[in-house]
Amino acid sequence: MNNEQVISAIQPISAAQTYALRHAVLWPDKPPAYVQLPDDAAGQHFGAFVAGELRAVISLFVTPAGEARFRKFATDPAWQGRGLGTALLRHTMQAARAQGAVMIWCDARQNTLPFYQRFGLAPEGDVFYKGDIPYLRLRCSL
Repeated sequence: MNNEQVISAIQPISAAQTYALRHAVLWPDKPPAYVQLPDDAAGQHFGAFVAGELRAVISLFVTPAGEARFRKFATDPAWQGRGLGTALLRHTMQAARAQGAVMIWCDARQNTLPFYQRFGLAPEGDVFYKGDIPYLRLRCSL
């Protein structure tokens, strides 16, 4: 089965639908409220579904000035490395372009840099930490 056959849909979802995966994948040692963003209501949230089950989530925020940011990108560990994240990030970048964004950025865990480099995202600035996890700010033109 190729990756295109695995993904049954990428579609808009509510912020609340992202919380369980955000929590389980990104910050399982924190309280569930830790993964809720104050600006979630202003964002667009997308989910990748496999056989009707939500397996990956991402949140997109686009400013009127043409800057896009994605946050809280999480894929169920059982589905990592199978193309879901790639498809979801491509979808998100296309959605940002469609809304007039000319650049996109994120804060990403340092160990995920090779994944993001495949999309043209490059580090800017120094490594910083959220708790004891090293992060980089990544950016690219759309």
